[in-house]
Amino acid sequence: MKNPPPVRKNYGAPPDGDVQLVKDYNMLFDVIAADTPELLEECFRLRYQVYCLETGFEDKSQFADQMEKDIYDDRSVSSLLIHRKTGMVAGTVRLILPPNEMLDDPLPAFQVSRALSGLSEQILPRSRTAEISRFSISKQFRKRHYDSHIPGIEKNFDIVNNHQRVIPHITLGLIKAILRMSVEHKISHLSVVIEPALQRLLRKLGMYFTSVGGTVEYHGRRRALYTEIATLFDKAYETHPEIWAVVTDHGRLQPYRGKIFHPPPKKDHYINL
Repeated sequence: MKNPPPVRKNYGAPPDGDVQLVKDYNMLFDVIAADTPELLEECFRLRYQVYCLETGFEDKSQFADQMEKDIYDDRSVSSLLIHRKTGMVAGTVRLILPPNEMLDDPLPAFQVSRALSGLSEQILPRSRTAEISRFSISKQFRKRHYDSHIPGIEKNFDIVNNHQRVIPHITLGLIKAILRMSVEHKISHLSVVIEPALQRLLRKLGMYFTSVGGTVEYHGRRRALYTEIATLFDKAYETHPEIWAVVTDHGRLQPYRGKIFHPPPKKDHYINL
């Protein structure tokens, strides 16, 4: 009887998943930190487009310069997703950083959801928990059917190379931006208040956040979610290795912690969303 194949401990590369997805994403988009006043203004302008003009979540009359900003930007970091071919801004997302010695106000998600704020320090350590916020995608790219806007994002996925492979490139790029910012700021847990449609999309991408409490009313029906980052991406590795490879940069941003043997993929291995 032959010995079983060895268990593989994989830190830096995905299991033999779909390399084409990584190539397609890298060909289309790049994530950059919005770490200058000029780049931050690009974020604010896109947020104005999405949250003031398109959804009406915020009052456009409050932003004469057409840049949507709020009190949480002073304690946040932001990223931009850039379309490589044109240099256009395709999306933006920010991470609201946890309270510290200088600022002890809780994250806005904790103020919106009583259930979230009631979680123990053991489950959600406040000093290492950040909040995902202002997840925005440019209207120009939604018209091209690369992705769909947040909120209201369930359809409009890009079909690549005429295969049945469905690739929401921009969503993956913004998830990668969230992970990169979390790593840079030593964040171990994430919280977010989102519409149910976005939660369903994240699940299809192998991103399983934990819901807490029922729906809350905050610019419409929303759910409060949280996760430990390492657990979130371990699960993505196990269920969607091709997506894990994109958003973790082949494990460079977030190595896989488990020990799983992955047999070679079948010839017709596609993402089923």
